Amino acid sequence: MSTGPELRVCVLYGERLNIYADRGNLAVLERRCRWRGVGWRLRRVTVGDELVAGEDHLLYLGGGQDADQQRCAEDLVNTKGAALHEAAGRGAVVLGVCGGYQLLGHGYETPEASMPGVGLLDVTTVATTSDRLVGHAAVEIDLGGERRVLAGFENHRGRTTVGPGGSPLGRVLHGFGNNGEDGTEGAVRGSVVGTYLHGPLLAANAWFADWLIATALGLSELAPLDDAFEQRAHDDAVRRAAGEPTPAPRPRRWRRARRAGAPGGSATAGPPPSAPPQR
Repeated sequence: MSTGPELRVCVLYGERLNIYADRGNLAVLERRCRWRGVGWRLRRVTVGDELVAGEDHLLYLGGGQDADQQRCAEDLVNTKGAALHEAAGRGAVVLGVCGGYQLLGHGYETPEASMPGVGLLDVTTVATTSDRLVGHAAVEIDLGGERRVLAGFENHRGRTTVGPGGSPLGRVLHGFGNNGEDGTEGAVRGSVVGTYLHGPLLAANAWFADWLIATALGLSELAPLDDAFEQRAHDDAVRRAAGEPTPAPRPRRWRRARRAGAPGGSATAGPPPSAPPQR
């Protein structure tokens, strides 16, 4: 039962832009809200649907194949662009992962098509005919004055350049990042964030999921959780990116239904979390 505020999340084109474990990112956000007594409301909008700027705290764009991405790009600019700019302008969090990141920029040029971007980030992307940038990656980022490491997996043929009006999300420690050349990864502008890291991203970076939730709700901090399991997942992801061996996995146990440190009591055994409800 929710005892706190409600996080309202909107997934854009979830049936098309969903190939990089995007449901996993939503599941992490949902569970970390539930464990704290924060309400959760998920809605989905797709091609042709109206986007109302004031309805959501967090808007999410995942990754997809080029054909699906092109169809969504045209709708995003023509049908939802103004509302998305208005939402970002009032402080809503907008997160784009891989293809979604490219669409938040000025556009994505491929040998087969020219896809428009919504222009929330000052980045441009061009697909090359050379090798894809694939592998585990780790990036040092600074959000709010504290340097942390974001870890994940990247797989993209697009080479993205951050323009003078933008800021990279972080500095590549291991992997390729935006283009494999300038040492940058992703981009950020206020509460708008784009990144090539997936796998899913938030399962390996619970602290980043918390930053998204707190920023979206306008909170300075969230109630602490027992994140020993999540920290191990993050450490393993960083080791993989660095090419270091990872420890043998521990025996699996049921995840706790209530976390130590969360409002309302101590941890108890319970089944593993389910995927967020489909709407």
